[in-house]
Amino acid sequence: MNSSNLLARNARKYSNNEAVICHGRRVSYKELDEQVTRLSNALLAQGIKQEDKVILFMPNVLEFVVSYFAVQRIGGIVVPVNAKFTLSEVEYVAEHSEAKAILAHEAIFAAVEKISAIPLKIKTGAPTDGWLSYTELLTESETTPIDCQLTEDDLSTILYTSGTTGKPKGVLFSYRNVLAVSQMIAIEMEVKPESRLLLMMPLTHSAPLHLFLMSGVLVGSTIVLTPTFTPDLLIDSVENEKTTHFFGAPVAYLVTASNPRLQTADLSSMKWWVYGGAPLSEKEIRLVQQAFKTDNLLCVYGLTEAGPSGALLFNDEHEQKAGSVGKRAPFGTELRIINEDGEDVAEGEIGEVVLYGEGNMVGYYRDAEATKAAFINGWVRTGDLARFDEDGFIWIVDRKKDVIISGGVNIYPKEIEDRMLQFEGIFEVAVIGIPHEEWGETVKAVYATKTPIDEEKLKAYLTEHLAKYKVPRVFEQVEALPRNASGKILKQQLKQQVVN
Repeated sequence: MNSSNLLARNARKYSNNEAVICHGRRVSYKELDEQVTRLSNALLAQGIKQEDKVILFMPNVLEFVVSYFAVQRIGGIVVPVNAKFTLSEVEYVAEHSEAKAILAHEAIFAAVEKISAIPLKIKTGAPTDGWLSYTELLTESETTPIDCQLTEDDLSTILYTSGTTGKPKGVLFSYRNVLAVSQMIAIEMEVKPESRLLLMMPLTHSAPLHLFLMSGVLVGSTIVLTPTFTPDLLIDSVENEKTTHFFGAPVAYLVTASNPRLQTADLSSMKWWVYGGAPLSEKEIRLVQQAFKTDNLLCVYGLTEAGPSGALLFNDEHEQKAGSVGKRAPFGTELRIINEDGEDVAEGEIGEVVLYGEGNMVGYYRDAEATKAAFINGWVRTGDLARFDEDGFIWIVDRKKDVIISGGVNIYPKEIEDRMLQFEGIFEVAVIGIPHEEWGETVKAVYATKTPIDEEKLKAYLTEHLAKYKVPRVFEQVEALPRNASGKILKQQLKQQVVN
């Protein structure tokens, strides 16, 4: 089985059922499948073939969904790229993935208009210099059915996620990986044909894409898309479309909780309010429950490299264990906490979370060394340090890596540090996460300079080369960074100074 055949099956089985709703456009499963076939034929006519990589640079729109399945229908490998990336970031992904094509949406087209070294460039709307029109290709292409013969072991997707060292890594997935975690969500969260899934978080991230878009298509649900998130848009979407499932970062819930419209909003259709990327504290849980008038909160903990998959904290467990990530791994996944010797830790002992299941990635694309380091006896290492409490619930206590999680989005310090070191005058820098009331963490850069610098110019420089959410919100200039005897910067000391 593969994603293309799932969609084709639902086009026959649920032909008139709504598949995607976005910006007033309503597309049935039959219509969606027809658009996918048209775009697939257009890509074939332009020379795209099996195992070619195709970048999707789009927000959450109908065209993203059509493009995703069209690339896979001809055996291509989809490379979704964060819609907030700058030109240099997209160019790196294009070069590393060896992309043969890019499909961009006109709303964010300006960011990649000047991209080079990609043979085939397509954008929505009107064509422009060097770019073909998505709309024209869709209209003019053939409707000849394409029989996709890919199996579960064939390659499906590459999602780029930065590491704490070096450049972003491409997490490579097979259809088996993707289908395993989509089935997991369908089972654990009762996703059915009558379900209506609201997707406001970026489809370029593994949870919205693999867990919720794919679980919806797996069973024939309706997918409600919005290109962005705002509290008002969340309330409007639930009320108008009677959605049943929503996945969001904790900050989405916390920001919406202060919206006075919640006092009179009709959110009664919602059965599953799912959050992930970071846990909510007990205080925050009570705030969200009261504001949303619901007890139907569910926490998902996981790792992109595992599908994603990891652990679940169910609604009835929040009363006593808010802040935990749950006590068990979901369907099809196993979870352990191990010490440095690979042995299971005792209750209360801190160790690293490792995960096993069919959702685990194939590996990092073009990086055998990193792939080897990511696994231990077939279990994928999360880099998260955690402990079991006396009731078997899992508590994340720290991260081996220095990943910053802000609003449920991973931010990787090394990438920011490398860029800052290219700014004239800065000779050493440490980027850390500091507490933030709404976002969980925000980015702080501590740097040393040889000469005084203009921080506004530094911010402008970083904004040009990094996605906005990666640009530090707080800067601190020091004479020198603290280091240990071997010369390593003591980031933990910097963090303690913030707390204290």
